[in-house]
Amino acid sequence: MSDPSEPVQPGHPVQPDEPVRPEDAAPASGRAEQLAYSDSMAKMLDETGRRQKAAKIVAVVRHALGVDDLSGLAAVDVGCSAGFIADELALAGARTTGVDIDEPGLEKARARFGERVDFRVARGEDLPLPDGSADVVVLNHIYEHVVDPEAVVADIHRVLRPGGLLYLGVGHRWQVVEPHHRLPFLSWLPRPAADRYMRLTRKGEEYYERYYTPGGLRRLFAAYDVWDYTLPVLADPGAFAAGDTVPAWAERVPERVLAAALPLVPTYVWAAFKGASTPAGPPLKVAPRHLV
Repeated sequence: MSDPSEPVQPGHPVQPDEPVRPEDAAPASGRAEQLAYSDSMAKMLDETGRRQKAAKIVAVVRHALGVDDLSGLAAVDVGCSAGFIADELALAGARTTGVDIDEPGLEKARARFGERVDFRVARGEDLPLPDGSADVVVLNHIYEHVVDPEAVVADIHRVLRPGGLLYLGVGHRWQVVEPHHRLPFLSWLPRPAADRYMRLTRKGEEYYERYYTPGGLRRLFAAYDVWDYTLPVLADPGAFAAGDTVPAWAERVPERVLAAALPLVPTYVWAAFKGASTPAGPPLKVAPRHLV
């Protein structure tokens, strides 16, 4: 059994006998799937907002791979819902597949973007794709919604080619304001207390999402070689089409101050390679950090 206090090395998957930490776990038992997420979450249909997010994703992918566009690459958007991010991947040149269990969202996506994107109803832990068939996979704010994040991450690893890239937009348990329900410290609470908080604030009957701690996220993606783009995006939002989410003053903040504030940043932007690799793009104002 490995020592959980030791850092996880890139490319080293977590072994089955390693202890599961309760604060990191996302138990599957008794947790139903979110089958029509776009019907209950209006922001999934906000085309302007979704395309702005997609522009950031494409910019990070382009830099990590060192390419001008995605022509000739096979891309997969896991949790594509209404398809705006998948469509932007296609417009950037990629042969794109969108996967989700959100059938209402997929119906909308097919109606608008079906000529450019192959949309499929499938679970993230059972992707309908051959081994090593994808150059790029996008998993953007998805892991907290699925029943079995570990299985999803493992199946993405299966479909990626050696050297392929997994783009990750990931929230963590210690975010101050929970992004789905806009409640302070919601994700910090034990499950029963979080459910009561939801009911008291009339946000719902239970808190569905399961966030990992930052350390838990590192373990979740331990089979990948991960580079952290969070600080590069904060330091130069214009280079990553992130002006809609990063305040203008952030690019004037010294790197050491941004780094010290990183635990308070609600979303991490990671580029995770299948196998040892390094970002291939040009020098940035702040370089991506290798997570080892």
